Amino acid sequence: MQSIRNGKTPSSPSTPGRGISRKMGTTGITVMLIIFLVAVVFAANQNDVIGWIVVIVSLGWLFLATFVVFSVRGATRKATAKFAAATAPPRGGVQVVDESTRDLKLDHSFKIIEVQAKVIRENLDTDRGMVDRALETIDITAHNGRGMIKKNDGGPVEGTVVD
Repeated sequence: MQSIRNGKTPSSPSTPGRGISRKMGTTGITVMLIIFLVAVVFAANQNDVIGWIVVIVSLGWLFLATFVVFSVRGATRKATAKFAAATAPPRGGVQVVDESTRDLKLDHSFKIIEVQAKVIRENLDTDRGMVDRALETIDITAHNGRGMIKKNDGGPVEGTVVD
């Protein structure tokens, strides 16, 4: 597998046909330029209106071909760069979250647990389904909260117990 650097794809014998489209674009523009120059020479020699109309039409086709070739090349470069960026592995492989964001998320988790505890107290004797959903929410929230403060090694949470 080849690497892509700076939006350019390296050419090699293992990937036949990589440069064919680039050569075809260059060849196409060259052919259109030759047609334009031949039309200009014939129009200048004959000095008639039809010759100059042919020159104008061939010039339009030359501009159109040039625009298409360079637009496709630019779009290809951009797409290659985006593809390379999308497939590149993240730097460091670890998402860094600052402490204030983590604290806000933990605060939100504790608020969810408080609300669900209130739901359990209110529906303990009346609605068993509501109590089960509240307990499930507490389990999920507690698991997510512990995941935010747990060390990467999977060991127990360490710290000072505050009464």
